[in-house]
Amino acid sequence: MTQRKRILFTGGFGKAGRHVVPYLIERGHHVVNVDLRPLACTGVDNVMADVTDPGQVFSALTSHPNFNGIELGKGVPTFDAVVHFAALLPFANTDYETFRVNTMGTYNVVETAVKLGIRKIVIASSETIYGVCLADGRVDPRSLPYEEDCDIDPMDSYGLSKVLNEKTARALQRRSGFDIYALRIGNVVEPHEYSTLFPTWFANPEMRRRNGFCYIDARDLGQIVDLCLQKDGLGFQVFNAGNDTNGMNIPTAELVRRYFPGVPVTRELGEDEALYSNRKIRDVLGFKEQHDWRKYVDA
Repeated sequence: MTQRKRILFTGGFGKAGRHVVPYLIERGHHVVNVDLRPLACTGVDNVMADVTDPGQVFSALTSHPNFNGIELGKGVPTFDAVVHFAALLPFANTDYETFRVNTMGTYNVVETAVKLGIRKIVIASSETIYGVCLADGRVDPRSLPYEEDCDIDPMDSYGLSKVLNEKTARALQRRSGFDIYALRIGNVVEPHEYSTLFPTWFANPEMRRRNGFCYIDARDLGQIVDLCLQKDGLGFQVFNAGNDTNGMNIPTAELVRRYFPGVPVTRELGEDEALYSNRKIRDVLGFKEQHDWRKYVDA
C-alpha cells in the first residue's frame, strides 16, 4: 500500500518532472514543486526558487507554499521526502554553467534536506555517467550491459556533474544514515513522442548507439520514483532508470554484434533485453514496466 508523503520536488517544469509530478499526485502524495517556472498541474503547489542559492533552498523547505497552511495556525509542516530533478542540460548552456548549477544545486538541496532531518531523498543522475553518451568521438563502453557497478568515467561537463552529485549524495548519506537514492535516468520519452521518435530511430539505429539504445517512458519513471519513496532502509543506492527492452526493433544480440564489436558482454542477455540494464530496479524495487514502446509503435 502506498504511504502518502509530503514531497518537495525540484525541477517539475522539466521534461521528466512534468510527468513524474502528476504521477506522484495520482498516487496520493502532496507535491510542492520548486523551479524557476511553475508547473501547470492540478494539485501541485509551486514555489519559485533558484536551487543554486542555499538561502532560497532553505526557505523553500521551511515556508508555507500556499494560503491554506497559515489558516491552520500550526506552523510549516515538514516534508517526508525530497526529489531533486532540477538541472541544466548540455549544449543549451555553457559547460561551466552546466557544471556549476548541477553540482551546487544538488549540494544545496541534499545538504539542506539532511540538516532538516528529511530521511528520504531521491536525486536524478544520468545515463551520461557511463562515459559514452556525450563522449567526444566514438567511444566503446567498458562492458555490456550497462549495470550500476560498471566504471563511470565521462569526459563531458554534464556527465561529470552527475558523477560529483552521486559522490555528494553518498557522502551526505554517510553523514546522516538516511536513505539517498540516485536514479541514472535514460533517454526520457514522453507519450506524444512515440509516433515520431521511434520510426526515426528504426530508420537510423546508429544515432542511438550513444544511448546504448535505451529509453525510459516518462510515466514509468514516475513509477520508479514512487517505488523509491516507498522502499526504506537501503542507505545510498544508485539505480539505472530504463525500460525492460531496447528502444529498437533489432534483437539485442544483433545490436551488440553490429554496433559494439569487441565489447565484452558480462552475462547472458534475453532476446530483446535492454543493454541499459534495469535488472536492479526490478529486483530491488519491484519495478514492473507499464509502457513498452510496442504498445504505441509498429515494429
